Amino acid sequence: MYDIILQVPVIGMPWEDFALLFITALAGGAFGAAIGALPAFIFTGFVVFLGEGLAILQREVGGAVAEIGQGELAAGVTGVIGFGAITGPHIAFAGGVAASAYAGKKYPEMEPDGWDYHFGKNILYAFGTKPDILAVGAIFGVLGMFINQFAAAILAVGGTGITDSIALSVFTTAFIARVVFGYPLVGKAAGSSILDMSPFEREEPRMATDGGEVPLEHEGRLATEPWLPHQYKWGGVATIGLIGGILGGYIWIQTGSIFLGYAISAISLLFLNLGVEKIPVTHHITLIGAVGAVVVAPVAGSVVALLAAGVFGVVSGLLGEVTQRLFYSHSGTHVDPPAMAIAIAMFFIAVLSIAGVLPNAGYL
Repeated sequence: MYDIILQVPVIGMPWEDFALLFITALAGGAFGAAIGALPAFIFTGFVVFLGEGLAILQREVGGAVAEIGQGELAAGVTGVIGFGAITGPHIAFAGGVAASAYAGKKYPEMEPDGWDYHFGKNILYAFGTKPDILAVGAIFGVLGMFINQFAAAILAVGGTGITDSIALSVFTTAFIARVVFGYPLVGKAAGSSILDMSPFEREEPRMATDGGEVPLEHEGRLATEPWLPHQYKWGGVATIGLIGGILGGYIWIQTGSIFLGYAISAISLLFLNLGVEKIPVTHHITLIGAVGAVVVAPVAGSVVALLAAGVFGVVSGLLGEVTQRLFYSHSGTHVDPPAMAIAIAMFFIAVLSIAGVLPNAGYL
């Protein structure tokens, strides 16, 4: 009974550790707002790349690092920092996304020249040291931490998570930001259906629906805003899904790291952030591709596992495209399609594992 009092209910964490996490999550969310959501996620990639590299090194040298504690150093970098309170996507990226949503309503005049979408979707924008915007990032960083911790504790069956709680937290906080800052939860489609991207192809501007003027925050905005103008056609998405899935699977087969491909994909977004056109976004593809190899290899060998990784990559890529058409394109803020794709894919993988159809649930 005394031990229960000393721990946070549900998540079972000592109060002192929780306070440490809470305070750091405030700073992590503000950090994401300060440097921008996408730059914060790129830092996630670099940190996870370092952590996974250390993990591979530790596995190779084995007992030579016993004095450190097998796996502790790598876990500290990948888990506690990369996916933790400093650069964890549910904290730093989520804080940056919420900051952009807030600024899109509060400071539309800050929108940079040449930005055709709603300013609330500009996850490249670094807000520097503006206190109110950093405060928004901090609040949503803590919110993301709460959702992740409680989801990880609650959504578990037989010790296996039912989905990726970090991915779940990333898009949940984004939807909360829409509600809090007065954006439509989904938005109204300008085309023939919510999946129709043709208004974007025709460069149709957003029109006032009540016969009045388009509000300042929507001025010059396109009627339909696909998540990636260079990565939304079904054939192209499936193709990059196959390629990225195979690469993610191969990395796991050769190194034993599920997250190294994810890290490389996240790092590649540095070029997108710097303005290099048509860089594909693939971290949801390489991650789920690696998981495909993990769940198939025990029963079919490495070649079939590699092919399965390609199939899983295609599925994850298409899930990202479907979710962006449903939840990103028609409202004014960023709701992350890769996070939604990862959460959906890992949910089905977990269910199939619990049912005994798959031999394991990947990293869950």
